[in-house]
Amino acid sequence: MSRSGIYPGTFDPLTNGHMDIITRATKVVDRLIVAVAVNTAKNPLFSLDERIAMVGEEVAGIANADGSAITVMPFDILLMDFVTEVDAAVIIRGLRAVSDFEYEFQMAGMNSRLNPDVETVFLMASDRNQFISSRFVKEIGALGGETGHFVPDRVRKRLIERLGPI
Repeated sequence: MSRSGIYPGTFDPLTNGHMDIITRATKVVDRLIVAVAVNTAKNPLFSLDERIAMVGEEVAGIANADGSAITVMPFDILLMDFVTEVDAAVIIRGLRAVSDFEYEFQMAGMNSRLNPDVETVFLMASDRNQFISSRFVKEIGALGGETGHFVPDRVRKRLIERLGPI
């Protein structure tokens, strides 16, 4: 029996930190769904379709390399309803710093009350990626800074197209 997990997020844009968690999550579950949230409240820089495409392009190599199944899907419903809809048993969450833990701990508790059969697994960001956030990447890019240290090259190119040359 295979175990399916969901790694939800806005991924606006996809960062090297996200990729680190995705890669490591494939060691925890047999099938990983990278669930791209619509989340218009965050005023995303990239459309839902663009974010799905970015994630899909980057995870294609991971899925082929280790045989794990990775699917990229949009969602715009309550996460726990989406988990049920796709028959997943695990939610993967990345933690960068202690400050992330309190929010994620509360979210995991709420999700557990909504569906006690679903487990939340926290993966610590690797030391190279602990400081990376999509918000900072967008700010750096908008101010003409170099984002290549923080995002995959294809994502960097999309940032330049959207925000202008570095």
